[in-house]
Amino acid sequence: MTPQPTADPHGSIETVFRIESPRVIAAVTRVVRDVGIAEELAQDALVAALEQWPRDGVPDNPGAWLMATARHRAVDLIRRRENYARKLQEIGRDLETTAPPEEPADPDDIDDDLLRLVFTTCHPVLSPQARIALTLRLLGGLTTPEIARAFLVPESTVAQRIVRAKRTLATKNVAFEVPYGPDREARLGSVLDVIYLIFNEGYAATAGDDWLRPSLCEDALRLARVLSSLMPKEPEVHGLTSLLEFQASRTAARTGPDGAPILLKDQNRRRWNRMLIARGINALGRAEATAAGAPGPYALQAAIAACHAHAYTYEETDWRTISTLYGLLAARTRSPVVELNRAVAVSMAEGPGAALEIVETLAAEPALQEYHLLPSVRGDLLARLGRTTEARAELARAAELTVNERERELLRAKLRSLPAQ
Repeated sequence: MTPQPTADPHGSIETVFRIESPRVIAAVTRVVRDVGIAEELAQDALVAALEQWPRDGVPDNPGAWLMATARHRAVDLIRRRENYARKLQEIGRDLETTAPPEEPADPDDIDDDLLRLVFTTCHPVLSPQARIALTLRLLGGLTTPEIARAFLVPESTVAQRIVRAKRTLATKNVAFEVPYGPDREARLGSVLDVIYLIFNEGYAATAGDDWLRPSLCEDALRLARVLSSLMPKEPEVHGLTSLLEFQASRTAARTGPDGAPILLKDQNRRRWNRMLIARGINALGRAEATAAGAPGPYALQAAIAACHAHAYTYEETDWRTISTLYGLLAARTRSPVVELNRAVAVSMAEGPGAALEIVETLAAEPALQEYHLLPSVRGDLLARLGRTTEARAELARAAELTVNERERELLRAKLRSLPAQ
């Protein structure tokens, strides 16, 4: 079928590239063995699409078109290098084909380019912050501003981390592989953090017009499941998988027909995916069965999500247990964001007054100064306490701080619902 021109090809191109770029970069990295160059070649494919698609129409399989274009440019690049023959020998295959190269016949080997990309960008030669930023960029397809919002740090800091990370991977000749043995264990924590952040960006998008980016959630959940089967005795892998299963189960109920967000208390729980909830319960059971000591952060978060999943109505939610679990999680992570979430649970278990005391202690936290959920939570608590004027100011500030249009409209709706002064 011949592709037809579309009314808004540039919008289609940006959407397709956002979804497909991680797979394209991962596949091209296999060829060039350099994540920085692979990203550049993927960008070249995007430029080619911007030139051709408005004229010829969006192809029936735009992802395959981008993949083929980037691969061809990778082949051309290697051919132009003086060490082309050596590269052919290293790669060990004919670059004209698209068949995957032969990999070591190791029983633990995983034939998954996306997973290889995660482990490569989580190499110990990089700082933890750089590992997460680079993987979010390459695997999640996020922009520097979006990553900065996720990290709660300046954009320039994230940009420097990404540039230095790519340079380090290239100069250290880091292999594009899923490592074996102790090396795999050493990188596991960063890999779990990366998958978690990728899922979160899809679950509640940092920026843009849409509240959800389901493709990111799907990729993150798939990678978590692969890790879970790969490391059956690692409790935190099962904990993360459980958490993502529970969170993904709510996707269909989290937005209305127009894409507007629906808060947890207003969701139709009959739309929650019971199969995913069952998977989450099973994964949590595996996390508990394999744990040698106290549960880890992901297992604790999964236990919190399980409390929500077991409640058939919002009113049946066991907020006291959730509050206790958040207390354990806050003590384990020392995270101000977790403490803010604990405040929400405390507000439901003990009332808004007790929760406001917690929130007030977070007001001076440097990492939360531009975090829109701090004034959002404080505004909700003040409104419940009848302090409408203060609540209005806090919700207005939260609306100014968020860069997601759907979330901004939700906050404005809360403002409009406050009683007149």
